[in-house]
Amino acid sequence: MKPSKGFRHRTRKVLKKHIRERGAVPPLSLLMYEYKPGDKVYIIINPSVMKGMPHKRYHGKVGTVIGKRGKAYIVEVRVGGKTKILFVRPEHLRPVPPEALTPPKRE
Repeated sequence: MKPSKGFRHRTRKVLKKHIRERGAVPPLSLLMYEYKPGDKVYIIINPSVMKGMPHKRYHGKVGTVIGKRGKAYIVEVRVGGKTKILFVRPEHLRPVPPEALTPPKRE
């Protein structure tokens, strides 16, 4: 029997939640966060929400919001020298803190 090649193929470890987060719905503060074009975001896949889920290869990547379509955000991600356009719902996005964008100062 051939193994399946589905969308969640070989994602057991990548999409695993911590024991304290299992069964929890995404917090409202995360869903109601308004991203503006140009904002940097982390793509952290929430495995309990199937809608608007990006492919597993984009988990942990940093992207730039370039717009909004419906409830989903249009995120531009650079992978392997190419830029990809993703349509990702806010359940799978986290804002990048501004201190993470500035390089550390050398003394």
